[in-house]
Amino acid sequence: MAATRQRESAFEAAKRLRFHSPLAPRPSPLAGFTLIEILVVVVILAVISAALVLSTAGSGRRQLEREGEQVRALIAYACEQAELSGREIGVSVGIDGYQFSQQEQDAWLPLRDGELRPRHWIGGTAATLSRDGARAEVAAAFPEKPQLMCFSSGELTPFRLDLGLGEVPVRVRIEGDPTGAVSLAAVDANAR
Repeated sequence: MAATRQRESAFEAAKRLRFHSPLAPRPSPLAGFTLIEILVVVVILAVISAALVLSTAGSGRRQLEREGEQVRALIAYACEQAELSGREIGVSVGIDGYQFSQQEQDAWLPLRDGELRPRHWIGGTAATLSRDGARAEVAAAFPEKPQLMCFSSGELTPFRLDLGLGEVPVRVRIEGDPTGAVSLAAVDANAR
């Protein structure tokens, strides 16, 4: 009996050494990922990718429409302010943005503060301006005299301003008529 006990305790000691020794290899219950776990991760990644694609798909068009609405609203506001103040307000369009100005003696001075402060186009915006049916130059620097005028009488220089953004298949068109009304519409990028 003592010999059997000794054998059992020697067996137990060897077992402890084998499983608890830092040098002995330990069996791992999970040697890797199961197929189900891998599939779950792939499905989660696919759902996240689809959500990102859907959220950015129309973002260029939305940015362009927001930009067009802001320009339309600010020109309409400038015309209201010209009528209320009894002083003409000019609108100058450039490659990088647009600005509003008022005439002080013989010079047009840009408005620097408030709602009518100078604005920059969103990156990649291309602007085309027509005034009284003729194409007007849109240059890097603003011209000395504004291209468009909001008169104190409530009238406005008739114009059409088209804004495009990179590969977006539509443009926005802001139009002003002599009565002072300013409208916005989306047009096909290939339309004239």
